[in-house]
Amino acid sequence: MARGGYTYIMTNKARGVLYIGVTADLAARIEQHRSGTGSAFCKKYGLTCLVLAEVHDDITLAIAREKALKAWRRDWKIRLIEERNPDWLDITHLFL
Repeated sequence: MARGGYTYIMTNKARGVLYIGVTADLAARIEQHRSGTGSAFCKKYGLTCLVLAEVHDDITLAIAREKALKAWRRDWKIRLIEERNPDWLDITHLFL
């Protein structure tokens, strides 16, 4: 049986630095980023705000989506976030 996963985008402020990641446990991964142990990139730029998360039934689909999003132009990523989260609110509470 395939295990599900998430693709997600973290930032430090609206239209700020963006980090795209993939995980099987979003709540745990966000906690890692906030404590400074999630990734060196997030720690360096203070990326603690979850602004977008997508749920996938299979982790391989989540990984493919992450790779696709990373290949997108920055303005496409911003448009995606603003279509789903126009105020750039931290949505972590939805996944705890």
